[in-house]
Amino acid sequence: MQPLTVAAPAIVLGAVQCRRARGIKTHGAILQRAVNLASLEGLEGLTIGKLATSLKISKSGLFAHFGSKEDLQCAVVQEAGRIFVETVIRPAFEAQGLARLRALCGNWLGYAEEKVFPGGCFFAAASLEFDDRPGKVRDLIIDSLKRWLATLEQSVRDAQNAGEINKDVVPRDLVFEIQSLAMGANWASRLFRDDGAFRRIRRAILERIDQAIEPHARR
Repeated sequence: MQPLTVAAPAIVLGAVQCRRARGIKTHGAILQRAVNLASLEGLEGLTIGKLATSLKISKSGLFAHFGSKEDLQCAVVQEAGRIFVETVIRPAFEAQGLARLRALCGNWLGYAEEKVFPGGCFFAAASLEFDDRPGKVRDLIIDSLKRWLATLEQSVRDAQNAGEINKDVVPRDLVFEIQSLAMGANWASRLFRDDGAFRRIRRAILERIDQAIEPHARR
């Protein structure tokens, strides 16, 4: 047997880091498949057994990543939230005030219309599925949606502070209208296969924002 050289610890460390990187990549691939399945079949329809079959791996292999169905569901909600932030929220923060509000709304509709998740907006479906089911999964869904609504509200306030939106506008009320319109578009698109729903709602949301802005800020 060859004696260990000085370089051996670095070689061992490199192998460990490589395995860890593969593990992270595998975990990410599993979550991506799980999110897509849940968007189509619902979070309750997502089981470790069904996911294992879809991935063609053993259930025991999945249990190494998720100890229970609830753990899997929570991880899926968190991953869906991460994707939502990267797709909808982060790009909009390149703008300020009114432009950011418009970008957030446009990104949200684009994310749903272009089916970032194959089943449409993940959180629109999950919020209806878990509205009356107490527990960790519901709490995570609520937290994600509250953060989203708070982001929209802050954008309205920032636009008001910049003199772009009328001071009499109540941010929460305007956001409620915007979110209601957007949720309606997702519903019409998914249930009725209405291809024009997002186009109509995009126009309606922009018109509603235009009604709230000061005359000098109108395009």
